[in-house]
Amino acid sequence: MQSKFPLVKLLLSTAIAAAFASPAMAQTSVNVEGIADMYVGSMKNSGDTGRVTRMGSGGMSTSYLGFKGVEDLGGGLKASFTLGAFFQLDSGTQGRFGGDTLFSRDANVALSGNFGALTLGRMISPVTLPAFLFNPIGDSFTFSPLILHKAVPTNGWAGSFAGDTGWSNSIRYTTPSFGGLTANLYYQPGEASAAAGKKNIGGNVLYFNGALSLTAAYHDVEVNNPTDTNNGVSVVKPVTLTGANVFTPSTTTINPTEQKLWLVGGAYDFGVAKLFATYDQSKHNVADLRDKTGTLGLSVPAGGAGKILAAVAQTRRTSDLFSELRRTTYTIGYDYNLSKRTDLYTYLMNDKVTSYDNAQSFAVGVRHRF
Repeated sequence: MQSKFPLVKLLLSTAIAAAFASPAMAQTSVNVEGIADMYVGSMKNSGDTGRVTRMGSGGMSTSYLGFKGVEDLGGGLKASFTLGAFFQLDSGTQGRFGGDTLFSRDANVALSGNFGALTLGRMISPVTLPAFLFNPIGDSFTFSPLILHKAVPTNGWAGSFAGDTGWSNSIRYTTPSFGGLTANLYYQPGEASAAAGKKNIGGNVLYFNGALSLTAAYHDVEVNNPTDTNNGVSVVKPVTLTGANVFTPSTTTINPTEQKLWLVGGAYDFGVAKLFATYDQSKHNVADLRDKTGTLGLSVPAGGAGKILAAVAQTRRTSDLFSELRRTTYTIGYDYNLSKRTDLYTYLMNDKVTSYDNAQSFAVGVRHRF
């Protein structure tokens, strides 16, 4: 019998070690993720001086490399972090544009549990997530009419989302889900004594229940992002009135220091097609500058693993300094999934800004998620 004791002792010690070590290993994980998206096309926005044949990065989604980690702390409490760096796949350069910060997509830590989640750092802004979710072309900064109007400045147009699509130095509280309903509350301090009282606040509500989804969002922006360098919310006035119904290009700039914006949206999946709609209004504290944007969208399954995507957006811009400006953009495309990670897409877009000619763009591309 004594000859068995060493074996029993070994098995017992191994079981005890496994009981303490294995959960710790299972409770911690770090993942690498990202998107590589490239397109080639003939591109021209209304207001551009000429057409460009472009090999571009981010036709459907902005290319990025990201890292996510989570640790189970026990008792339903978890700690996590997210780091996300945009890059331009066509040139290999960092960021969305020259001078962009390294982790301009995400750079945050969070604690989550039964109470919801508390996130600190840089994260998607309160109005950007609903804008992505409630239009059929999603987070495309190249072809989604809603995102183009709100977040992509061109020669003929200034974007109408102040504060960037991500907020730095922010605090976000996310509620638990109540029957498909969640809310996110944001606060971003100005972090400078010279900017006393300067801050960003905002929030959104998201509801998903079967075929129906709804959203509402709001922000009050005084701080620019990713870094607050110009001490204000800069909005360029792209054209100026010089005579009766005559517009000419202008470099005149309106420099508000605050923007208030609200957005509502909804979608319903009928099976044979999914319909999308959004409406938003923004108001600035200078020159009574206002934007009103309405969108409609459609996603229709077609060709097995593919779908037809179509969207239209119209923005009306008014101010004490100029007559009403309008931008109307139509996009139709086809997205085909080669696998769960890889899809091929093609889009045709028509864009029109007051005082400028209609402009068309056409492109084909491939997106891979990893």
